[in-house]
Amino acid sequence: MKKIFFLMCILIMMGACKKKQENTPVININYPAVYVVNGGSNSLSIIKLSDGTVTTTIDLTKQPMSGMDDMATGITWPHHIYMNPAKTQLVVGVPGMDLSAGHSGGMMGMPGKFAIIDASKGYITAVVDIPVMNHNAVFSPNGNEIWTARMEDMGKVLVYDANTHTLKNTIGVGKQPAEVTFSFDGKIAFVANGGDNSVTAIDVNTKMVMATIPVGADPVGAWVGSNNKMYVDNETGQTISVIDVTTLKVVETIVLGFMPGMAAYQDDMKELWVSDPVNGKIHWWAWSSSMNKYVHSGEFLTGSGAHAIAFDGMKAYITNQLAGTVSVCDVMSHTKIKDIVVGSKPNGIVIKP
Repeated sequence: MKKIFFLMCILIMMGACKKKQENTPVININYPAVYVVNGGSNSLSIIKLSDGTVTTTIDLTKQPMSGMDDMATGITWPHHIYMNPAKTQLVVGVPGMDLSAGHSGGMMGMPGKFAIIDASKGYITAVVDIPVMNHNAVFSPNGNEIWTARMEDMGKVLVYDANTHTLKNTIGVGKQPAEVTFSFDGKIAFVANGGDNSVTAIDVNTKMVMATIPVGADPVGAWVGSNNKMYVDNETGQTISVIDVTTLKVVETIVLGFMPGMAAYQDDMKELWVSDPVNGKIHWWAWSSSMNKYVHSGEFLTGSGAHAIAFDGMKAYITNQLAGTVSVCDVMSHTKIKDIVVGSKPNGIVIKP
């Protein structure tokens, strides 16, 4: 009787595993794709670049477990997303609160997370808890590390091993640090300190602070340009501070007249694009050699809550947080081609060519 009972248990377990495997969708993102983080619906939309269709939507609240029910990840309000240099993994910052109305800090004692996602299969491979909420997480230029910041008054940047997810370094920065980004050559990390209107520059190899750069009011991110510049969007100040990577000084301040969502440099056109969430627009500035500064050159509508900008050649993809869409835009004509419906409050976006 004991043997029969034991065999029946094995058969039941095997049946449960088989059922789990049959019910688990097989995802194979073996094509150029756009990955869009939907903060409001805690999901990841996958858009096929070739035809602009959403091929699948991945629930970020569950982590697949072989032969078992999916494990809860605790992910709420995921925000920005980055890809490793090998284009095999994604990392998503999880502040745990809605930042769509602005990035002016978090709640006291609120923890954060970051999640690692397989870029081809679309499933979460690891979730790492952070003691204090974070704005983003990003792979280092060589792909061996993951950098994130603790959004607190005694701001810190945390550097993790990208394979073991163990903490390697803690670097003191300014108050309420938000986005962590890297220079085009990958040698310097930039951290926007929203609480003291500064940007901290860190040597990527030595992990030493190189400079603290005063910028405008309430900076959110220093966005990389291929022209050896970083473009800092100052939300409350409604300006862009242009930092020269060589001198680590602000060389120009661009007055916007609106609260920026994000800035992005388009190399082919030598233009700076800035999203305007309140008015649902993209504005662009062109460099004027004769005037030695950026000149506002136009604007066009995308969707309510225009936020993140990602370029793929002469096309741009804009997440519209309040519209729940991604706008596909033509870079040369500065026009919207179409809108793609995704999840609730899309924000972070990255492209796998």
